[in-house]
Amino acid sequence: MPDPIAYARAHQADYLAELIDFLRIPSISTQPERTEDTAVAAQWLADKMKQAGLENVEIIATQRHPLVYADWLHAGDAPTVLIYGHYDVQPAEPLELWDSPPFEPTVRDDFLYARGASDDKGQVYVHVKAVEAILQSNGRLPVNVKFIVEGEEESGGESLEAFIPQNKAKLAADVALVSDTAMVNAQQPAIVYGLRGMCYAYIDIVGPKRDLHSGSFGGGINNPLNVLGHIIAKLKDEDGRVLIPGFYDAVRPLTEQERNILAQFPLDEAAWLAETGAPEPWGDPDYTLVERLGARPTLDVHGIIGGYTGPGAKTVLPSKVHAKLSMRLVPDQEPDEIFHLLKAYVAKLAPPSVKVTVTLEHGALASITDFNIPAMQAAAKAYATAFGEEPFFMREGGSIPVVSQFQSELGLETVLMGFGLPGDQIHAPNERFYLPNFYRGIETSIHFLQNLASGSFEEWQ
Repeated sequence: MPDPIAYARAHQADYLAELIDFLRIPSISTQPERTEDTAVAAQWLADKMKQAGLENVEIIATQRHPLVYADWLHAGDAPTVLIYGHYDVQPAEPLELWDSPPFEPTVRDDFLYARGASDDKGQVYVHVKAVEAILQSNGRLPVNVKFIVEGEEESGGESLEAFIPQNKAKLAADVALVSDTAMVNAQQPAIVYGLRGMCYAYIDIVGPKRDLHSGSFGGGINNPLNVLGHIIAKLKDEDGRVLIPGFYDAVRPLTEQERNILAQFPLDEAAWLAETGAPEPWGDPDYTLVERLGARPTLDVHGIIGGYTGPGAKTVLPSKVHAKLSMRLVPDQEPDEIFHLLKAYVAKLAPPSVKVTVTLEHGALASITDFNIPAMQAAAKAYATAFGEEPFFMREGGSIPVVSQFQSELGLETVLMGFGLPGDQIHAPNERFYLPNFYRGIETSIHFLQNLASGSFEEWQ
């Protein structure tokens, strides 16, 4: 029987040419003028799924950008894998900072430079090509496979969020597979088993009905900017511990086993610090840097708006001020509950001389997957086979909201099998994807599907 790995290696040039075509499409979901381009990307992907041998390929209309669905369901009682990704991309501005045009994909030193190369067109296309290699070689897949690929991940994901609870039978599976994360480096794979959630909120403070002269009214009117400063200062202590009463009550403690696993993660603290440009690391001394970056909740202020910020001096007491802040959450913290705790605490801190309003912008649950489940072990062995290195397990500080929704709505655990690199500059100029990992990613996906079907991962443990 032909070997899917050999097939994939023989067709690397074809895969690269196809990925370049995919990346030429400026499917920027946040820009209304790119709506047609986003639809073109969905159609392009659907056509390639059909060519790969997938069945029941659909372009599903939504109120915004379409979803792309496909499946292959002839493996009987074998597990079913739901593969998720997104075909939309971030805006490319500022264009002048790109070394080559963002939608004219360019290969330099084994990197493919283009908007969406790593996030997420290159990574989701890995799995389309893996399925094709197996089907072209063997005529059938070892497991059942479903794809759901969205066009709004970079602009909120509302359409998929609404689609999932209404289509549970269509999306039913045994495990989900997502490639939208990074490895440690080009040779060292990592499996993300936990993602933080999010609670994003606004604080608005109104004092006088209009801006006032600080000489005429200062000392008699409470300056909303001063009030905001006092409130922000009381949200955290100097070591980064959040001071909101009840904030940590639901936090799931780190077990000794998990702390030992996280301690093995090879974070080069000096290199990490050099990348940030900060003088030294900072945070809760009761936890390591790796734990603080992915396994502990946070609170950060992202912007303050109010008063006069132009050149020169202007002595004004502003009427209104505004702050944006987020709290990254860990498993068992509920975004709505955290928001209500924040709102109650800010109300307690606010003096009666101003009016304070706290508003929830959006929230997402954290997610965590047991790294001992068969699918995680199948992925670990697949990485070890394709890269020659056993993967590290890690928790990611960012959020992928669909992962927690798969867990809550579909009862699915998710394997986060990423092939990006920390320096891929996603969301920034000169985004790139390391082509050797594109090809090894295809091989890893092939091994994963085969391992999951055969249960041939016990020996890896």
